[in-house]
Amino acid sequence: MIRPWLLKYVSIGLVALLFSCKSDYQKLEERELASGKKVNELFLGLELGMTRKDFFQTCWDLNKEGILTNGPTELSVEYSLTLPSGNPAKMRFYPQFEEDKIYLMPAEITYENWAPWNEELSVENLRADVVKLMESWYGPGFLEISDPDQSKVVFVKMDGNRRIRVFKKHISSVRVEISDLPTEKKLKASPQS
Repeated sequence: MIRPWLLKYVSIGLVALLFSCKSDYQKLEERELASGKKVNELFLGLELGMTRKDFFQTCWDLNKEGILTNGPTELSVEYSLTLPSGNPAKMRFYPQFEEDKIYLMPAEITYENWAPWNEELSVENLRADVVKLMESWYGPGFLEISDPDQSKVVFVKMDGNRRIRVFKKHISSVRVEISDLPTEKKLKASPQS
């Protein structure tokens, strides 16, 4: 027969053990945020923390050079690029601002010649291609995170404050989100006004 006091201590120990188990992502996030390192580089001379005015000026200058164009919607900038597979793609982006400074840069990438019957240009191949592109821009170290049935897969890399996430958005597009994580966490924690 198990003594009640022993059962109590075993139960407390098991609960403590369960709560002390952290995912690889949680460990990565804690380590990078604790490092105090500030990494603000995005791409094409754009940076986290850049003012709205500087963002528009940089895009205007790159537009005059023929590097960027207006995207298909009112608030999007379009960049044509070649992915590591050699396939041409379009990247459309527009930042989110907090206190007039960029804190989140979402971008959507699609193969230019995508068609539902073209398996070579499937979204799974696109996601792998985009992860390789991000590794060429930001270095290796993307961590694959998925739910148990593999229906949602996200590749994540952190460098200090900067978090990069890559995931399937739609049947034909992959989304990349580059954020200043401390600012993003602060905004999520504050009540909406």
